[in-house]
Amino acid sequence: MERPRILIIDDHPLFRQGVRWTLESHTDMEIVGEAADGLSAIRMAENLAPDIVLVDINLPGMNGLEVARVIKRHQPQVAIVVLTVYEDDEQLFNAIKVGAAAYSRKDISPGELASMIREVACGRYLINDYVLSRPFVASRVLDQFRELASSDHDAESLFAPLTGREVEILDCIARGNSNKEIARILSISDQTVKNHITSILRKLAVNDRTQAVIYALRHGWIKMSNTE
Repeated sequence: MERPRILIIDDHPLFRQGVRWTLESHTDMEIVGEAADGLSAIRMAENLAPDIVLVDINLPGMNGLEVARVIKRHQPQVAIVVLTVYEDDEQLFNAIKVGAAAYSRKDISPGELASMIREVACGRYLINDYVLSRPFVASRVLDQFRELASSDHDAESLFAPLTGREVEILDCIARGNSNKEIARILSISDQTVKNHITSILRKLAVNDRTQAVIYALRHGWIKMSNTE
């Protein structure tokens, strides 16, 4: 796999530099830029096309979750890692809603941060681990998914049906497979999987893989029995 390209977004220069030094000590990662505020981060994400964005929730002006939402809307293939000073159920819930792949306190150890980035780069959604450990958040997430699954979608969102291959990939996602596992199952490259997922999210006008699965289940493109 190619080295993941990482953009660091934090308003504290010392923290940004510490993260850069930590990650640059690993030869399998590449830091492509740093931003201190939301607007600069969004512009840099557009220009640099990172694979992973590390974003602090508490940014001045536009907060980190708003920044993540904008980046995911325009670049759904980007993996968002949300960093926070303290864990909070409301923050975690909102991080899930914007499609974050991981959520962590900023006092994470250098080794844990590097490990998290490697897993996210492979297409894993580590934020799910937090959800399972927070019953209140899990309940709210399930309520949101039920609402999404039962709500009427704008007919405009149906104009671009998924291809057979995209449905196969959604089915693999529903089974809990990572991008690398999907590539192996379907005998295609990791990059091809990423390209298909980007297309799926764009066509369905959703922010993340889980919402895409719920949408596909509702429309009968994949079956719940396939995920068990």
